[in-house]
Order: sequence, then C-alpha cells, then structure tokens
Amino acid sequence: MAKICSLSGFVLLALLCMCEAQEVKVYELKRGDFSAKFTNYGATMLSVILPDRTGKLDDVVLGYDSVNNYKNDTTYFGALVGRVANRIGGANFTLNGVLYKTVANDGKNTLHGGSKGFGDVIWTAKNYKKDSHVTFTYDSFDGEEGFPGELSVSVTYMIIGMNKLGVKMQAKPLNKATPVNLALHTYWNLGGHNSGDILSHILQLFGSSITPVDDELIPTGKIIPVQGTPYDFLQPREIGSKFNQLPDGYDVNYVLDKSNPKHLRKVAVVQESKSGRKMDLWTNMPGVQFYTSNMLKNEKGKDGSVYSVHAGLCFETQGFPDAVNNPNFPSQIVNPGETYKHFMVYRFTAH
Repeated sequence: MAKICSLSGFVLLALLCMCEAQEVKVYELKRGDFSAKFTNYGATMLSVILPDRTGKLDDVVLGYDSVNNYKNDTTYFGALVGRVANRIGGANFTLNGVLYKTVANDGKNTLHGGSKGFGDVIWTAKNYKKDSHVTFTYDSFDGEEGFPGELSVSVTYMIIGMNKLGVKMQAKPLNKATPVNLALHTYWNLGGHNSGDILSHILQLFGSSITPVDDELIPTGKIIPVQGTPYDFLQPREIGSKFNQLPDGYDVNYVLDKSNPKHLRKVAVVQESKSGRKMDLWTNMPGVQFYTSNMLKNEKGKDGSVYSVHAGLCFETQGFPDAVNNPNFPSQIVNPGETYKHFMVYRFTAH
C-alpha cells in the first residue's frame, strides 16, 4: 500500500510539473516609452507600443485581447512560425534519398509548418528580464508535422538601446538533417493597430528581385527583377500606389540585396505620415515575404476593433519559399552539429 501511495504521489507531482510547464503567460519588455508584450504560446509577439511625433502612445501590432484567441486564429498574428515557414509545394520533399511527407494544411501544400506548427505550440520561457529580454525554447520531436529529426529551437526578443527591438532565432538538429526556416509573422500598422489600412504607408524595400509564384503561391523556381513592375519599391512610394496593377495586394518573397558580409542586410524602411512613425528593419536572411494582409476579413481584434483587408503589413524575413524543392534556391538544410541562426533588428523613430 505504501508503494502505491508513493507511486501515486510521484504521478501527481509529475502531472503538476507538466501543468506548470504548459502554463501560458504574458511577458512584457519595457524601457522608457517603448514596450512590447509576448507570450510563450507560439512565442508570439502580442503588442509593440510606441510614441508618435507628439509623444502619444499607440500599439502598432495587430492582434487579439486574449491569448486564448491566438489558439484558434488563422491569421498567424505575431506568431513564430516553423519548422519551415511559408509554403512547401505538394507537402513533400526529398532529403538524403528519403521522401518526407509533411502535413498539408493549405490545399495540397504545407504552410508555416503544418496544421500545428511552431506558432501553435507552447514554448518554455527562460531568462526573462523585463527591461531587457525574454527567451522562449521549444523541443520539436522527430516526425512532428512530417519533418525529420529532433530539433532544439529558441527565440530571444530583446530591447536594444531605447528604440530598437532585436530578435534572435536559433535551431539545432539533434540526430537528423532537416530543413529549418523560421519566420516572425507580425502584422504592423504604424498609425496604430486600429487606424485603418496601410495603403498610405511609404515603403522602401531593398529587394531588386522576387521569386514569382503560381496560382497556389508556390514559387516557379525563377528569380526575376522588380524594375518596371508593381513590385518595385527600390525608391520610396506609397504601398497602395500601384494597386491598380495589382488589385489583390502583395504576398511575395523578395530577394534581398547583398550587403557587406560583416553586416546585416537592410530589409525595408516604412513610414506613416500622420503619426510620423518610421520603422527600419535589418536581417541576415536572404529573403523577406512582403504581405499586405490580403486575406483579412472582418477579424475581431484588440480593443473592440475589426480588422479588414490591408489593415496590416508583414515583413517575414526568411529563406526562400519551397527551397526544399528548388535546388537553385539557398539551401535550408541544417545538419546535426550545425546551428541555424536568424537575426532581425527593428529600429523605431518618430519625426
């Protein structure tokens, strides 16, 4: 009887530890007027609050009032998506002579890691310091959503100085080679998350080429220049200024221009005239998915707001979509003993 009681006690303790480990919480980083909130559900960015040119504070990230709403969303608001962000054509790929079939959750294709990708799992929070940083970790198991091998993943969000936000993503395969392509799926509106559409935002995007896609948004394998097309943002202009040529909006991967190998690549500069807010973004990734929330429709968001089409814009720095099936794209395969590293730096100002 004593053994049974003792065993029951261990089982209860184990269950309590599991519950504690699975608890979903919100973590705020704050320095001066600059603050951001995150949750260990999907390692998700919940909010970024910034002053405008007059000092008025606004949340410039689209999202929901409750963390529970993120568990059932189809928007990927603020999520850290993976194991392979963006699309895998036909939901399969071959690696080292083995055919892997991933979970098809976007027609016959895989999107953002499958039906339960990294944006829909509970991460473990570590090293939280409110005026500095928070780290989330996740251990992905062999075969999760069809991907090979165990993978140890981490993301650190950090405040740098008084107006920069850094994101450091890392992943280490433990026993098999695997594709890795993590991306942060934040929707931005520098006028405030509930200020309407982003079509009047002025954008400069440092990508001279794109990877065009077919009707299912799978890359054709080609890389074509943007010059003379509606995709050309090499010089600053309003995002909506060429929607007459591209009525559905933007949802495409840009090939970022190379920079000094010792420095991060400049991705984009985006400005909103009424608030005076400006956001600069840098990364070490070769591409960025520029998305103008074309699929948002009457999405109930924070503070009773309703988000309509083009209510936000996404800059998902990444490897190229469907790279596992396009040998001419930069490889996303990471082997045991290697570490995937993905950096992003945002700088926020107001003038």
